[in-house]
Amino acid sequence: MGGLKDQLLKAIWHAFTALDLDHSGKVSKSQLKVQDNFDKIEFNRMCWTLCVKKNLTKSPLLITEEDAFKVWVIFNFLSEDKYPLIIVPEEIEYLLKKLTEAMGGGWQQEQFEHYKVNFDDSKDGLSAWELIELIGNGQFSKGMDRQTVSMAINEVFNELILDVLKQGYMMKKGHKRKNWTERWFVLKPNIISYYVGEDLKDKKGDIFLDENCCVESLPDKDGKKCLFLVKCFDKTFEISASDKKKKQEWIQAIHSTIHLLKLGSPPPHKEARQRRKELRKKLLAEQEELERQMKELQAANENKQQELEAVRKKLEEAASRAAEEEKKRLQTQVELQARFNTELEREKLIRQQMEEQVAQKSSELEQYLQRVRELEDMYLKLQEALEDERQARQDEETVRKLQARLLEEESSKRAELEKWHLEQQQAIQTTEAEKQALEDQRAMKEQALQEAMEQLRRLELERKQALEQYEGVKKKLEMATNKTKSWKDKVAQHEGLIRLIEPGSKKPHLITNWGPAAFTQAELEEREKSWKGKKTTE
Repeated sequence: MGGLKDQLLKAIWHAFTALDLDHSGKVSKSQLKVQDNFDKIEFNRMCWTLCVKKNLTKSPLLITEEDAFKVWVIFNFLSEDKYPLIIVPEEIEYLLKKLTEAMGGGWQQEQFEHYKVNFDDSKDGLSAWELIELIGNGQFSKGMDRQTVSMAINEVFNELILDVLKQGYMMKKGHKRKNWTERWFVLKPNIISYYVGEDLKDKKGDIFLDENCCVESLPDKDGKKCLFLVKCFDKTFEISASDKKKKQEWIQAIHSTIHLLKLGSPPPHKEARQRRKELRKKLLAEQEELERQMKELQAANENKQQELEAVRKKLEEAASRAAEEEKKRLQTQVELQARFNTELEREKLIRQQMEEQVAQKSSELEQYLQRVRELEDMYLKLQEALEDERQARQDEETVRKLQARLLEEESSKRAELEKWHLEQQQAIQTTEAEKQALEDQRAMKEQALQEAMEQLRRLELERKQALEQYEGVKKKLEMATNKTKSWKDKVAQHEGLIRLIEPGSKKPHLITNWGPAAFTQAELEEREKSWKGKKTTE
């Protein structure tokens, strides 16, 4: 899939270049998603249509535009993975060899070497249009007609682009009717497709290959020769080649394909292309390393020569300077001696001044050190003060937390007290209401009691009055009894002369609070009614 993306990116590059668009950095492999059923040939043809008119040479070529398109697609496959796209001489040689072999001709190595000698050194390779012109001008296909060149291009295109490893007519035995039919077989890395004809228009079926498939040679039977068998997971295919050579070629090709599937390797032409690229990269790296080493050696040699020339010049200059300096030395020796004495005196004076300055600096240094020691003491005290302040802040924080906790507890207690006070107020209100009701009841009862006491006093007074009346009536009755007794005695003494009228009835006397026989029966009933009415009212 990575190789397919590279080829598609190259085709897109050609199309963008033809449209004068700067596509650098605009398309990458991560941005290009290719589906399994993607038709890369149609995509390449679309990009070819965009760029062919602008870039294809106007000079007549020995190949058709369709062949030029196939060469353009092959170029995208064999070109280097860098822009602008070129095909290096090694890949040009590989492609021309494949075309020569497909045309059935012999490879002219000397001719190609001569072409390489005349190759423009300023270029690393050919562009797609230069390659098309090289193949189309017939320089390496002399003596071949257009049809042969076209067939060779088509064969190389099928192998390199369509991954066709082998193709040709063979007979195939049917699975149902068991009849033999001629088919055009096309072998690809993981499938064998067979068609009615080599134009590939009417496809009849596929033989899917995997690492579990195998190919075996069969003896001749039923009048069929050059038989071999392709065994797959679910089917077996009997095929008859035209001759023993074709049979062996097909068996070897199918066997190699199955072996590559087992190894997980790409098709031979892709693997060979990758090896050529790796070899070129290795040779390029070695060449660059060699050039780098040569440049380093050349630079080192040049440096050595420059150093030697510089040393020679320095020696000559040193010799001339030595002669001149010898003369100057004799002339300046006296001057130097006098100057030395003067400098010595001045040095002594400067030394004395320096000693004084050193003493002064020592004193200043001692003062500075004393100041540093004082600052260190102050720093230690400041650290202690800061530690005390930090401890005080911690204690303050602890006290603040304790106060906060106490305030929280006080707040909770206050809330409880307020709750209790509210409940007490409610209870007091309830008690006041009950007390008021009890007071009202007590007042009513006291009033009723006072009224009852008043009635009792009245009744007591009436009872006393009744007793007094009773006592009076009783006295009167005793007096009357005594008088009656005296009269009875007198009557008894004088019986017969007179009969006294006795007071009252012979019936039993009534007894009341006011004495016996003080009231009649009607009066007593009237008094009872009046007493009951008063009692009910109270």
